[in-house]
Amino acid sequence: MSSVAVRDDLVIGVDIGGTKVAAGLVDPSGEILCHTRNPMVPNDGAASGLAAVIQAIEAASDYAARVAGAHNLIRGVGICSPGPLDPKTGIIINPPNLPCWRNFPLAAEVAQVYRVRVKVDNDANAAGLAETLWGSGRGYRNVFYVTIGTGIGTAILFDGRIYHGRTGAAAEGGHMSIDYNGPRCGCGKPGCIEVLASGPAIARRARAKLESGRASSLLDLAGGKLDRVTSKMVGQAVSAGDAVAREVLQETLELLSFWFGNIVDLLEPDVMIVGGGVSSMLQPFLGEIRDRLPNCCVNQRCKEIPLVSARFGEDAGVAGGAALCFDAAKNDNRTAPVVGSS
Repeated sequence: MSSVAVRDDLVIGVDIGGTKVAAGLVDPSGEILCHTRNPMVPNDGAASGLAAVIQAIEAASDYAARVAGAHNLIRGVGICSPGPLDPKTGIIINPPNLPCWRNFPLAAEVAQVYRVRVKVDNDANAAGLAETLWGSGRGYRNVFYVTIGTGIGTAILFDGRIYHGRTGAAAEGGHMSIDYNGPRCGCGKPGCIEVLASGPAIARRARAKLESGRASSLLDLAGGKLDRVTSKMVGQAVSAGDAVAREVLQETLELLSFWFGNIVDLLEPDVMIVGGGVSSMLQPFLGEIRDRLPNCCVNQRCKEIPLVSARFGEDAGVAGGAALCFDAAKNDNRTAPVVGSS
């Protein structure tokens, strides 16, 4: 066992997905001291789902005992979970990708095991909070965060606090429609930015162009299989100068520019932060989106708002979970364990 001094300032961040649970030990500066990962079986019942979460927390807690000298001194557990969920009570309501949980009191169940503060929120809210505390949003008062991947999730933070709305369902920016004649989103609405500019949407648009027989290195990247083209491949092909991929990218930038223009006109945040799996492809072109904004919104000072990449990449969920705990502790000086409180 390490001879380092015992610490009592660490929390465990947990990131729950449809196939995995990741966890990490995080310090007050946002540094992730360890990572753990284990499978999540989403349709094997509530107890099995909870067991996967406990297993991930235990692995991070064991690391704390061995390396950080902090066993039984963890200050809290913060959990990112797919929604819908209630951030005030820590109840997971009915996430499509986690059928094992329906109105499941996740915060209370975890708190019963560890007797510490447990906070639960959705991934975009938590990641936005982590960026505000430790990342690209640090020092800004009002922050807009978007994660672009399989879907598009967003978070709004006013004065450093997550804006949940009346029932906890606010900030579903990925389901803002920018084309009422557009394709129908999985949420049921037409033309949501998610169905137009998420990773799968980018791949669909590329495949549609290739179906006409246009030559492109995308097919080589996909092994000649049209249905295997992904948004990641589009990014690789753009870097290689592929014309079809560049066309797809430009269309995506145009769609996102009008959407960001709506965000500016609605919120006028101090900074807009882009994270998620598609962000690496978009990162070199954020300046181009920003340059388009004057033609996409009413606010003619829109280019004064920084549009930047997120600090936390694949670690956004773990950092976000931890941020929920540190933020709660900062705003609540009580020493008794708090379950799912806001």
